[in-house]
Amino acid sequence: MRIVIWGAGAIGGALGAYLIRAGHNVLFVDIVEEHVSRINRAGLQITGPVDAFSVDAEARLPGQLDGQYEAILLCVKSQHTRAASASLAPLLAEEGFVMSVQNGLNELMISQVVGGERTLGAFVNFSADYHAPGEILFGGRGAVVIGELDGAISDRIQRMGAILRDFDEQARVTDNIWAYLWGKEAYGAMLFISALTHQSIAEALADDRYRHLYIRAAQEILELAAALSIKTVGFNGFEPAAFLANDEERINQSLAKLINFNSLSAKTHSGIWRDLAVRKRKTEVSMYQPILAQAESVGHALPLTRRWIQMIRDIEDGRREQSLANLDELNAEFS
Repeated sequence: MRIVIWGAGAIGGALGAYLIRAGHNVLFVDIVEEHVSRINRAGLQITGPVDAFSVDAEARLPGQLDGQYEAILLCVKSQHTRAASASLAPLLAEEGFVMSVQNGLNELMISQVVGGERTLGAFVNFSADYHAPGEILFGGRGAVVIGELDGAISDRIQRMGAILRDFDEQARVTDNIWAYLWGKEAYGAMLFISALTHQSIAEALADDRYRHLYIRAAQEILELAAALSIKTVGFNGFEPAAFLANDEERINQSLAKLINFNSLSAKTHSGIWRDLAVRKRKTEVSMYQPILAQAESVGHALPLTRRWIQMIRDIEDGRREQSLANLDELNAEFS
């Protein structure tokens, strides 16, 4: 089986390099011409404390691809999901599937394009960054979980689970991928708030002045999930049940684990922060649009969520700087 990795950035690049090294037949697709050219000319290089190696690889721009493919791993930023799904749909074999290896609930959008029966879900929490054409920093390992959208433990999901264990031996298959995806949305809200500043993730979560903002941001998403009868699960120190119960002692224990988890990573800041501070481009904040839509359907206001989303967009559009002053402003509104 040839595996197409659509998006050779942080997630797709790291994942694909390991699969190539393990002997899998991988083809990268990316929209950045310089990145594609570098991969074809000199291979893909993984750097960082986890591993350091290079692999010979083949890459294409989307318009250069033809044929039919059984497995397409979609690894683009959330805001590019619909366009990428439309581009890859004609290339998907009749019995093929698209696996969303992204942040957000993009499986909902992908299934609208290629069909729910041809869409798989994945939750990943490892740390990686695109550093330069042909170079990916792999900063630290994290949870890797995949699943069918309907919870079935199918032959194809087990096959993909075995393949992904060539990337991370702890990768596993679940019968409830939505529990992980919604849990990541809650944790992601905390990361977005940290990106309003220049603090590292660990520094942000350890700053007592703003701790209640991070807690409340996660709680808003988790409470919505609960209202939708989605029972979220924990990962890498994040314990949704503690936040939902508003158990201060257990929340502090969870935050301490998250601080330790992020302190061990060579990727000190979130990809959100890097998009704003380094790459000067739009973030994945649009991935919360499905969350806002579902909140309206059950009468959840999500006031803090809506406010930090607006602040992120202000930074994207040059109307606001990344600064602790943003959290002071949130403190005044949500104390």
